[in-house]
Amino acid sequence: MDVAVGAPDILCIGSVLWDIIGRTPAHMRAGNDVPGRISRVPGGVAMNIAMTLARFGLRPALLSSVGRDPEGDDLIMTAQRMGLNCDFLYRSEDLPTDRYMAIEGANGLIAAIADAHSLEAAGDKILRPLADGRLGTAKAPWNGVIALDGNLTESLLAEIARSPLFAGADLRLAPASPGKAERLLPLLAHPRVTLYLNLEEAGLLCQCRFENSSAAATGLLARGARRVLVTNGAQTAADGQRAGILERAPPTVMVTRVTGAGDTFMAAHIQSEIRLADPTTALDAALEAAARHVSGDVPS
Repeated sequence: MDVAVGAPDILCIGSVLWDIIGRTPAHMRAGNDVPGRISRVPGGVAMNIAMTLARFGLRPALLSSVGRDPEGDDLIMTAQRMGLNCDFLYRSEDLPTDRYMAIEGANGLIAAIADAHSLEAAGDKILRPLADGRLGTAKAPWNGVIALDGNLTESLLAEIARSPLFAGADLRLAPASPGKAERLLPLLAHPRVTLYLNLEEAGLLCQCRFENSSAAATGLLARGARRVLVTNGAQTAADGQRAGILERAPPTVMVTRVTGAGDTFMAAHIQSEIRLADPTTALDAALEAAARHVSGDVPS
């Protein structure tokens, strides 16, 4: 078993759950009943980011809620085999392991439901290792990279924005879905946050529509963001900072799946910057990793 050892390189805080994904090569619309494949794989934004980081040779630790049920035991054993540190997970006797269900066709994501109620119910209990000395304290906070996802409640994200436990961290923040993008508002102008968004999510945060990723990055910077990375599917992506906006086009690939593409992009970008890549190299590496993911060239 390939169990993570040593101090973690990065903390991944947010959803850790089972993805139940139905995929078909057919184009679909509402009401269709078609043949395909159904799989159960580890998922959730924090888990997806951690899995990608581990594939790149880093040692991520998960902070989340996982139930003390058979599904939770299976999930943790699977995560440990991939080299993920599960020592800091909050495990509740009363809360079941969360799940995500999606239907994907040849024309992309058709529908999805995220059941992250246990993570929301656990609240700040998942942050205890950052306060009790295992990963830091209020007087000596964690000073590395933290990947946060929008499956946390708006109140918990607001608490994180002002908490001394995060005062020394390099915070990398992504919504779990467009429907949860507005939860990120408390951290939008945080001086230590880098936002990872797609075009739709950027528009929801700014309450307007953007034509492209560069325009979205410009709009978010005007709203007080320190740094934003905005993707737009097969179109140009942007890395927006106060010094300017960098634009890069993703590789052209055949799309076979979409769930987890944004998480893969974020993880690949983070690991490139941890290894001190320049902005252009980091953005190119992230776009390449996301392209490999949607083409099916890397495992789920």
